[in-house]
Amino acid sequence: MAQPVRPIALRKEGDDRLLIDWSDGHQSVHTWQKLRANCPCAGCRDEREKPPEPFRILKPAELAPLKPVGIAPVGHYAYKITWSDGHDTGLFTLEHLRQLCECVECSKK
Repeated sequence: MAQPVRPIALRKEGDDRLLIDWSDGHQSVHTWQKLRANCPCAGCRDEREKPPEPFRILKPAELAPLKPVGIAPVGHYAYKITWSDGHDTGLFTLEHLRQLCECVECSKK
């Protein structure tokens, strides 16, 4: 039986990237912007499905760049990211993180 692929190390690269080293030798690259845009929580999914509001007035907090303030494992299957605006309900499963990889190799697929 094959061992499941698991992260062995996570680290920030600069101000805008997360690198994940996986047990199969792959290193995934994630920008914070793409991770937040693909938050899997129900609220964010609902927001993505709504048609854009052309005359929506942005609040000052929505104009500030979002940054992670914490990343915590959830069991052996996901990570919970807490964002600078307080949002923390999205659980990024290991499978979802692999699908969102932005490395050169994965970007070609």
